[in-house]
Amino acid sequence: MSDGNQPRQERRPDRAALVIAAALAVVAIVIAWSTANMGGAATYARIGPTTFPYVIAFGLFVLAICTAYVALRGDFPQREEQNFPPMLWIVGGLAAQMLLLKTVGFSIATGLLFAATARGFGKGPLWMTVPLGIVLAFAIWFVFAKGLQLALPAGPLERLF
Repeated sequence: MSDGNQPRQERRPDRAALVIAAALAVVAIVIAWSTANMGGAATYARIGPTTFPYVIAFGLFVLAICTAYVALRGDFPQREEQNFPPMLWIVGGLAAQMLLLKTVGFSIATGLLFAATARGFGKGPLWMTVPLGIVLAFAIWFVFAKGLQLALPAGPLERLF
């Protein structure tokens, strides 16, 4: 029990959580709208190809309402400060992979992504993680391209095999 002499703390709405709630609601509306306007959907059964997108949209909308409710009450726990350099390493690695995939091939581009992600998590120097990532990515490329006959972007390293 609390005594009436303590000052009452005023809870403030959590703006970030309200933005997340709004984004969830927008995604739910877009999914429902695109499902409703989907052409060629079979209407011969009650449960068809449009059922699952509606279930997902409904679930996202419920999550949006719950998130907004908790945000308005101010019940979200305090968030930690963001550490941007690791995020920049990972995003930079993804950007490098997307930009280099067609020119240098799967193994080298994915090896660079591996090294940048390892660096973002504070593991290993780049001179060690880049070659390790290229070797691992080449093994993955070999299994998928040669073993499963899937088409992955091939660069100079892959063309040797």
